[in-house]
Amino acid sequence: MTLPVHLVDDLSDATPGTRVEVRGDEAHHAVAVRRLEVGERVVLTDGAGRSVTGPIASTGKRVFTVDVEESATTERPRPSVTVVQALPKGERGELAVEVLTEVGVDVVVPWAATRSVAVWRGERAVKSRTKWSATAREAAKQARRAWHPEVTALASTADVVARIRSAPVALVLHEEANLALAEVDVAGADELLLVVGPEGGITPEELEAFAEAGARAVRLGAEVLRTSTAGVVAVGALLARTPRWGRPPHVTGA
Repeated sequence: MTLPVHLVDDLSDATPGTRVEVRGDEAHHAVAVRRLEVGERVVLTDGAGRSVTGPIASTGKRVFTVDVEESATTERPRPSVTVVQALPKGERGELAVEVLTEVGVDVVVPWAATRSVAVWRGERAVKSRTKWSATAREAAKQARRAWHPEVTALASTADVVARIRSAPVALVLHEEANLALAEVDVAGADELLLVVGPEGGITPEELEAFAEAGARAVRLGAEVLRTSTAGVVAVGALLARTPRWGRPPHVTGA
């Protein structure tokens, strides 16, 4: 059975023999929800490659401490993967973020596409991004990821074009594309960017702008997937052809 994983802000001073204190909502979840007890071993991570393992030394109201027995640093996995996710309607946005995190995506970019049904404005934009970030954080812990993904601020089409211009490999999912995703060569790429359109599809104007910026339109197959699941299927197909899924990440211990 794998050990419980909890997130802390900073592990820079955590070495074997030291004690780490965890407070707030993370501690409440461990003590009150998971009911972890003194002596149980847990993993703490900062979400930026650093993790420590050890037994719980004490528990309290919204606080617990861990005696560090082992510490490790995991190198950032390559290639990195960015997914530009058009805003889905309802709770499908959180579903998309959850499965993208579990499959290994490094950056999720919420995109206000022309045909997106959902709209993020003002306070709703702040709350929605916060919800997506929380979903990514919990999914990353469940997936035992040492590096947690970033959820960026809401992007316009112009913002997406700028990202495409700087990406070594940029792909746009489109059901009418002539190029199959299986035919795309990603060998040697250090960064992959994938654009997933909304329920209503990417407009011809958006597709043209992306193509001019250097993105290639690709299709998954004959089936048309929902926007909340298309990204994870495509990313899985891509990563299966990279060293990232061929070997475990390099970990150094202390």
